Amino acid sequence: MDRFDELQVFVAVIQQGSLAGAARLLQRSPPVITRTLNTLEARLATTLIERTTRQLAPTEAGWQLFEQAQRLLSDYQRALDSAHHSGLHGLLRITAPVQFGRHHIMPLVSSFLQQHAEMQIEVVLSDSYQDLIENGLDIALRIGELQDSSMVARQVGSVRSTLVASPDYLTLAGIPTHPAELAQHALVASLLHTREWRFAQDLRVRINPRLRVNDVESQREALRNAHGIGRLLSYQVIDDIHRGTLQRLLPEWEPAPLPVQLVTQRVKNMTPKVRQFWNFALEKLPLLPCFAEQNLKGDRKS
Repeated sequence: MDRFDELQVFVAVIQQGSLAGAARLLQRSPPVITRTLNTLEARLATTLIERTTRQLAPTEAGWQLFEQAQRLLSDYQRALDSAHHSGLHGLLRITAPVQFGRHHIMPLVSSFLQQHAEMQIEVVLSDSYQDLIENGLDIALRIGELQDSSMVARQVGSVRSTLVASPDYLTLAGIPTHPAELAQHALVASLLHTREWRFAQDLRVRINPRLRVNDVESQREALRNAHGIGRLLSYQVIDDIHRGTLQRLLPEWEPAPLPVQLVTQRVKNMTPKVRQFWNFALEKLPLLPCFAEQNLKGDRKS
């Protein structure tokens, strides 16, 4: 077996804190990870990791090898990267929410690929949370507060939770002047969200939607067709507001903006391909019109 491979497995086990975590990261089966670790320990005639049913604990010899192996593997990867004539090659995996990804991440990816012909990129668009480590992802675009503080994050913009309805609906039902009046209106909501909407001044309003859907585009279409009032993120409705197909409501009651952040694993040294796309995205994303237009007219209550 390649001794570099043994070290890679050993380092992954300690970094992930489990054999299963290392197996997911390296895309191998847990038995293969266990056999590789046993082979390394047998060859060195020492125990590197104490295993119990609940945890793994590196021995003193294990910690010493871990520190040296990390440096060796890092130097090895840098040598391979610098030896390649383009400096950028291989697979990069990115995830983002569906609509944001379609409209903003895909053009970014296309532009990046045009500059780096030997790169490969996989884009996972999903409105559900995608764990970077478990899913083998390099970079994520997250909207809202982060669930994992161990990640490196850089804010690239912000979005608002915005109430909207079609002019036709508002002509028939009237325009609400306070969130409490929403109880008198037909509401269109997402299946993924709670049964209450939060507003500025920590105001919470229970909702009983007439229609619930699990897809943003279907929700937006229902709102355009005068089925009621809905709440979407500002980047999802900016175009409709500009066209006049939807009208923004109660902007002064909108809660605090949600951060939009670029996220990657907390590693000492990013690989060149990750760092290049990371820097490229940090330069381009803050310039998006959907962020520049978040300060729409209307003061928000604090």
